[in-house]
Amino acid sequence: MNASGKPKLAFIGFGEAGQAMASGLREEGITQIAAWDILFPKPEGTALRTAAARTGVRIAASPQEAVRDAEIIVSAVTAASSLEAAQSVAPFVRGTPLFLDVNSVSPGRKRETEKLFGENARYVDVAILSPIHPRRHKSPLLIAGPHAQAAAPILEGLGMIFTIAGDSVGAAAAIKMVRSVMIKGIEALTLECFLAAARAGVVEEVAASLKNNYPTLDWGQIAEYNIERMASHGGRRAAEMEEVAAKLRELGVEPLMTDATVKRQRDMGELGKQSAIKTTLDQGRAAMLGAISEAARDRN
Repeated sequence: MNASGKPKLAFIGFGEAGQAMASGLREEGITQIAAWDILFPKPEGTALRTAAARTGVRIAASPQEAVRDAEIIVSAVTAASSLEAAQSVAPFVRGTPLFLDVNSVSPGRKRETEKLFGENARYVDVAILSPIHPRRHKSPLLIAGPHAQAAAPILEGLGMIFTIAGDSVGAAAAIKMVRSVMIKGIEALTLECFLAAARAGVVEEVAASLKNNYPTLDWGQIAEYNIERMASHGGRRAAEMEEVAAKLRELGVEPLMTDATVKRQRDMGELGKQSAIKTTLDQGRAAMLGAISEAARDRN
C-alpha cells in the first residue's frame, strides 16, 4: 500500500478492458497504476500509449517492470495470449499479489495459469459479465478460486461489483463461456439478419417486426450496437468463441452454432479493419450496413 492506503496496481494488456478499468480505478483514488502491453514498443501501440498517458497510468518498459511491487495484477489480454502473458510475469511477482485473470478463456486454461504462480501469487478467476463500458471497473463480475473470499473486501474497497461463483478456479470461467454461446451468437445472428435486410431494403421493417416476438427490446439499437462490437472486436471475439467451442466439446455438446459464430465473428473482424467501415462505426446502422455490404461484395 502507498501512503494513501490504496494498493499499487499493474495491468498486463492495455486494450479496451484494461483502459476502461484503469480509468475507473483512477477515479477511485488509485494513483499508482502501471501497465504493459506487447504493442507498447511498436508503432501500432501509439494509441495505447496515448491512452495510458491520458489516464495517468505509468507505461512500463517491460512486463517485469510493470509488476514490480504490484499488490494487484490485472491480466486483460486476448484469449490466445492469456497463458503467454502470465508466463511473462510469473517469475517476477513478489509479495503474493492478487492476480486477477479477467480473460475470456476456458476453465482449463485458467487452472493451467493458476499453476504457473503456485504460492507466489493469489490467483483469482474473474469473468466480466457485461460490456466494459460504460460501467468500467464497476461492470458486474464473477470471481472464483480459493482466494476469492480473501479478494472480496479488497475489490469492494476499489468499488468493484462482483459475485463469488465458487472456491474452485474455473467456476467463473465456465459460466462466462456457456453464456457466450448466447451473447456472441446473438451478435453473429444480428449481423447476418440485418445485412440480409439491408440488401433486401427492409431494415426498418425487420427491426419493427422483431418487436412482435421481443416487445421489450429495441432491435434497431441492438443491431447498431452488436454490429459495431463485431466490427471493432470480431477477431478477439472469434478467439474467445474457439475456447467456448472446445469447452462444449469437453461437455459432450456439439458446437454447431458456436463454430458458425467463430466464422462470422472472425470475418466481421477482418472486414472491420477496412477504413471504409471504420469511418461508419459512429454513424448509425444504415451507414455501417451499407459499408459492410459493399466490402463483403468486393471480397467475394
